[in-house]
Amino acid sequence: MDQIKTGQFIKDCRKEKGLTQRELAEKLNISEKTVSKWETGNGLPEVDLMLPLCELLEISVNELLSGEKLDEKQYVEKAEKNMISLIEEKAESKKKLILAVIVAVITLAAGLTIMLLTELLEMETWLRIVLIVVGFIIIITGIGIACVLERDAGAYECKHCGARFVPTMKAYIIAPHTPTTRMLKCPKCGKTSFCKKRLSKSE
Repeated sequence: MDQIKTGQFIKDCRKEKGLTQRELAEKLNISEKTVSKWETGNGLPEVDLMLPLCELLEISVNELLSGEKLDEKQYVEKAEKNMISLIEEKAESKKKLILAVIVAVITLAAGLTIMLLTELLEMETWLRIVLIVVGFIIIITGIGIACVLERDAGAYECKHCGARFVPTMKAYIIAPHTPTTRMLKCPKCGKTSFCKKRLSKSE
């Protein structure tokens, strides 16, 4: 899906209906900033907003995701392409999650091995300190990379309103979590809860 194309399409349809960004936002009970984000290609409408948005603009969800008006033949073709895009997005998210685990395991093992060697081998004190610092840096760097990969793989789904979102890195890092959920504040409804990890940002 081309977010920029979809954003321009939303903008064009909104103008055809004679609506300002603020008026559209009010009808959808969202902020004007959110509409602006869509129209500039910096995000897609959350799943639960797609149908209301399409009803207001008098377009189909398939047309929304395709970023253009479709005839009957195009509708079927685009529906297939959009489905493939969602499948590819999930596959890419799975790859990121696997890579995050691999990076975390390898760097943790490397860092701990270096630190262990400083205890087992005879060496100068300064060299021991340097190796401990290097081992610590390797571990922190690996965990950081793994966090970035995991955060960007898919999105988190709010248990209250169903909105999917990617949290800020700060919110991601400090949030209490389980292997599949994270305690996050939903940017849409403002409620904090254990949000479930989803492999797709737009489904």
